[in-house]
Amino acid sequence: MPIYAYRCAACGHSRDVLQKLSDAPLTVCPACGAEQFTKQITAAGFQLKGSGWYATDFRNGSGASAPAAAKPEGAGAAGTGSDGGSTAAAGGTPCGGSCACH
Repeated sequence: MPIYAYRCAACGHSRDVLQKLSDAPLTVCPACGAEQFTKQITAAGFQLKGSGWYATDFRNGSGASAPAAAKPEGAGAAGTGSDGGSTAAAGGTPCGGSCACH
């Protein structure tokens, strides 16, 4: 359940109230009885601390990094395809680099 901050416009009394999302907003001030008790807009009441995913995964804004030396299965040595033919002119990959695996 969220905690809402309320403040009375008549007397200045403020109070934090634990309410369900479905509860109706409070309107009557518990200090003076005036019907000027309204919700306040406040900052979120939590902080992200420690070495969790937010501090390690996207620190530089580059996103998750893929392995640099990933090769498709069946790829031969650099410059030759799985059939032994040259692939240097086709982009260095057996399929020419235009398939879904690249």
